[in-house]
Amino acid sequence: MAVGILGTGSYLPAEVVTNRDLLARVPDADPEWVSRKTLIQSRRFAAPDEAASDLAAHAARAALEQAGLAAGDIDFLIVSTSTGDSPQPPTSTLVQDLIGAKRAACFDINVVCAGFVFGMALAHSLVVVNPGAKILVIASDVYSRILDFGDRRTAVLFGDGAGAAVVGTVQQGYGILDLELVSRGDAAELIHVDAGGSRLPASEKTVANGDHYFRMDGRGVRNFVAGGVPPALDTLLRRTGVLAQGIDHFVPHQANGVMLQELVEQAGLQNARTHLTLDRYGNVGSASVPVTLDEAARSGALRDGDLVLMAGFGGGMSVGACLLRWGPTSRASAGPRPF
Repeated sequence: MAVGILGTGSYLPAEVVTNRDLLARVPDADPEWVSRKTLIQSRRFAAPDEAASDLAAHAARAALEQAGLAAGDIDFLIVSTSTGDSPQPPTSTLVQDLIGAKRAACFDINVVCAGFVFGMALAHSLVVVNPGAKILVIASDVYSRILDFGDRRTAVLFGDGAGAAVVGTVQQGYGILDLELVSRGDAAELIHVDAGGSRLPASEKTVANGDHYFRMDGRGVRNFVAGGVPPALDTLLRRTGVLAQGIDHFVPHQANGVMLQELVEQAGLQNARTHLTLDRYGNVGSASVPVTLDEAARSGALRDGDLVLMAGFGGGMSVGACLLRWGPTSRASAGPRPF
């Protein structure tokens, strides 16, 4: 059974925050320094009344429209987020209600920035055991709410956004060829939010200490990506019999532009077209892969038969890679959609 993408969608909030605008929040974030170190020029921040479920619902509607489906056609709804609306209920159930996907069984996953690819793996499995099922995989993050704007190293990187894909059966020879998922709990300290869970419940003290903020060991993450992502990609490609030189499109997690340039070299993907959106949207967490995929699809860059390699990596630490052959049922002809 061939399983692939029937439609994609994305949503970026209206507020554009340029590197110069960011100075109001992060006074020592020199715009030229940010651009040189990250290649990020701007990012989007959610409005005060927008939460992860709102962004997810917008992206979901766009993906459904492109797939030619109604919300009532969806059998399973998966939301990947590490910044859900609240600890309970699952953000996916809120999205279900917002879009009217009344038949869908809903659940959240939290694999941080690798979450969309992990969600694709789950969707693939669900279609295999439920032939004909339609799965809505959404990744949505609102990192502006958990950033410490006193920490220049992390505050300049992140933005808010959501991306989605409808997954189902596709024409033979197309769709997902294979996936590779890797988890490294021994490196969990590299990316973390300490407070708000059962180990360190939110309190006046945790708020005063800033324990509810996102924390990251930038150098450690860079070393993890350099040492962990190329082997995962190589394992996937060797298993499918595809050479790195044969990949047409590379859609990576939009962590840092300079780091991605290094990753392309390390993984031998120089022949592929690497799709980047971080210059305009920054790092939108688990949403960065589907946002970038949606932009590539709607621009017409992805052609019938092209090999597309998606790679997400981040907190956990985790790596998720998905190789697929783009096809006619991956509806890339709808034209660009304004954000």
